[in-house]
Amino acid sequence: MIRSVTTRYALRSLRRNLKRTLLSAIGVAFGVGIGLIAISFVSGQMSMLYDAAARGGVGHLKVAPAGWNESRRTELRLDDFEAQLAAVRAVEGVRLAAPHAGARALLALGTRSVQVTLSGVDPTVEQAALRYVRELDEGDYLANDSELGPRQIVLGRSLVTRLDAEVGDELVVTSVDDEGEIQSALVVLVGVADVHNRQINDGISQVPLAMIEQLTGRPGATDISIVLDSYHDIERVQPRIVEALRSDNEALDMFEVSSEIRAGKAKSDGYTVAMLLVILLVVLMGVMSAQLTSVLERRKEFAVLAALGMRSRNLIAVLLTEGLALGVLSAAFAIAWAGPIVASWAAHGVDMSGLVQGEDTGVAQGSVLMELVFYPEFGLGFFVTAISLAVGATLVASIYPAVFASRTDPASALRVDR
Repeated sequence: MIRSVTTRYALRSLRRNLKRTLLSAIGVAFGVGIGLIAISFVSGQMSMLYDAAARGGVGHLKVAPAGWNESRRTELRLDDFEAQLAAVRAVEGVRLAAPHAGARALLALGTRSVQVTLSGVDPTVEQAALRYVRELDEGDYLANDSELGPRQIVLGRSLVTRLDAEVGDELVVTSVDDEGEIQSALVVLVGVADVHNRQINDGISQVPLAMIEQLTGRPGATDISIVLDSYHDIERVQPRIVEALRSDNEALDMFEVSSEIRAGKAKSDGYTVAMLLVILLVVLMGVMSAQLTSVLERRKEFAVLAALGMRSRNLIAVLLTEGLALGVLSAAFAIAWAGPIVASWAAHGVDMSGLVQGEDTGVAQGSVLMELVFYPEFGLGFFVTAISLAVGATLVASIYPAVFASRTDPASALRVDR
């Protein structure tokens, strides 16, 4: 009964001072809305970074030999590779599993040569797994049924330019095998990839897995890059991968594999926390000031309530209820003005291509090529954040004014100055 009376009295007080209530709610809603837009944009940017990294060769998860993450040695090979690959592909939640094997090599055409790290791939899945070779600028991608067999290579545009090569040219590839002997082979340039970023293009040099085995004498793959539907699925799928592993192999998530992604996540988390603290501080100061002013204006009102027998805790409950109602109203206002903006950006994206200058029209964050259209995150989390920020801030800001009001001395407050 007391709670019902307290709630009705608090809501009546807000309606009675409607102008002040609306101004306070609008002020809180503006600050919360700005924060929601910023947080949605940063969250969307990081989600895009994780997705771009996963489809840029890192994978959401990676299966590798024990110790590979520390040494990154291309000579290492997965234990029982064929069976391991089949077991990984059978795990629920795995969208793609692409094997890779690397070898340091020298590519030559005439008097020109370049040093590369050849990447041996499975042509049947690599184009779906690695977005850099999904659409080639020239030629065709590697094919298992090609009459050339394993003597095929796809290169990035910058490497092709340095070699002065064309599609159809034969290149000499030289590497060192497992016994320390120099091995050479002729490969045909069948395709050219161009993502309009030299750093990324320099890293594209793909041949079938069989060519890596021929050059190095080491069969199998060094790692298996696993692509999921979303990085949010990592925690759910990783334990299943671990169960399917051989004892000498391990499953690593993208944050363990890439220091750049790990640093980006830490930076994003820090930025989000700082943003939340700034929003809370601004809202707290504004709401606390408004609530304290309201308490000072209503001292006689509180004194009368105290004289009529209202306990201090009930008076505190009145002001906290007012803060709660103000927070809910502020959250509704913030969602009403910021929601449509973020929803529109999430649906259509924000084109950042106008900010790119120079020869490279592809923007790389470290070794990850980013898309030029950003999509902020918009979903249930947007509404939860809005309500949490607004209600949390107004409740905390109401504590001191409520305690101050509860300590009002009725005799002093009702004294009439002559």
